[in-house]
Formats: sequence, C-alpha cells, structure tokens
Amino acid sequence: MAKYKKKRIRELQHDRFRDTTMMLFERLGDRLEGKGHAILYSIGGILLIGIIAGVWVMWSNKKNDEARQALGRGITIATAPVATVSMDSSSPSFATTIERAQSAIQEFEKVAAKYGDPYRSEAQYFIATNLLDVDRKKGVAQLAELSNSKVSAIGTLAKFALAQAKEADQNYAEAAQLYGELANLNDVVVTPETANLRLALVYGKQGKTNEAADLLYSIVEASRKARDADGLPRTPSGAAREAARELQKLNPNRYEQLPPEPPGRGMVF
Repeated sequence: MAKYKKKRIRELQHDRFRDTTMMLFERLGDRLEGKGHAILYSIGGILLIGIIAGVWVMWSNKKNDEARQALGRGITIATAPVATVSMDSSSPSFATTIERAQSAIQEFEKVAAKYGDPYRSEAQYFIATNLLDVDRKKGVAQLAELSNSKVSAIGTLAKFALAQAKEADQNYAEAAQLYGELANLNDVVVTPETANLRLALVYGKQGKTNEAADLLYSIVEASRKARDADGLPRTPSGAAREAARELQKLNPNRYEQLPPEPPGRGMVF
C-alpha cells in the first residue's frame, strides 16, 4: 500500500508538470498565432530545456546532500569510541575495533552502491581503511587499487594510507617508495612536508640515520626560511614542528646548525 501511494504521488507530480508545460505552450501559441510554428517551437524548446535544467539542479543538490549525510553516518561510526560501556547513549560505541570497523564498512558500502563519484570513491576509501582492522590483506589490496583512482584526492589519500600500512607492517622499502612518490606529487592533500617527514622516519627505522637527518634538516630549514606574500615569516606547519623535534632527538649537532627561528613566530616546541 505504501509503495502504491509513493508511485501515485510521482504520477500526480508528473501530470502537474505536463499540465503546466502544456498551458505555457497554449499561451505562447495564442500570442504568436500566425507568426509561424518555427518561432513557437524554438521558444518552447528553450522553455522546456530551462524547466528540465531546473529540475535536474534541484534533484542533484538533494542527492549530494543525501550522499554527504550518508558518508557522515559512516564516519561517525568509524570514529566512535571503543569501550565496553557506552558513556553517551546518543553516540555509538563498540566493544572492539573489529566490531566498529565492520559496522562502518556496512554504512560505507551503502554509499558506494547508491551514489556516484566523488562519494563512491570516498566510501571505497573508507571501506579499505576499515578493512585493515578486519581483513588486512584485502584492505591493503583495495588501497593499492584506489591509489590509482581518477578522483585525485582519493588516489593521494589511498597511497598515503597504503604507505602507513606498509610502514606498520615493517615493509620499510615499499613504504619509503610510496612516501617518496607522494612527496614528488606536491599535493595539498598530503603535502611534501608531511610525506618527507614520514619518509625520514622510515629512514630512521631502516638505520639510515644520515639520510633521515638530512631530510629532517631540509624540512625545518625550508620552513624557517619561508615567507608569505608580505615578506613575513610563515607559521610552521605541524609536520615542520615535528621534523624539528625528531631532528633534535636524532642528531642534536645537526639541529644546532639550523637557521634560527624567525622572530615573532614563537618557539617550535
């Protein structure tokens, strides 16, 4: 019964659209009587295109809002706390990370099945990252596939997540290669500073302390020398601040060789 009502409402809406369109055509016909069908058809065609475009824009905006809300539900689940007892009944909580990941994957799969890009690719990215807690091998494979996504931001994020997974699995050679590729992209999604910081940390884990120190030094040096359009020192990024801390721990002597922190920008630590 409910399905019939919905179908009938759509039919009535369609009839109203048809009736309105026909009335407009009739009025135009009265005004342009004797002036030729060509003019009437031209104006009618323009009018119909305008109506269709308006309906499409309204529908598109509604679908985009729905997709964003659906993604939001998945993200809320994926970032919910893991606790045996929920402190807030209005917010989801899970006993284990695997349970949380499985629930989040279900939500993101709904988005991927229902909406087009970029929402589908975003959902697929979140599915892959959550799969790392459920089926790590499958999650890594999906991240590798998504790293070639036609949606540029998703491709970059997937490659970064893949590099982090390789690093966590102590596959340092592949992690270093991926971080190096990300650094060369010069992307705003994963900045060269962030990618090079991770690369330096991988070098450290590989025992390549000199390479790590050189890279950390270059990050901090460039940050301290950076100026904005007015010639004023730029505020250091989080990656640059962390690079300074890591360099001081790894090689204090090299850290002392850095150019001084620009005045008025505050301490690094």
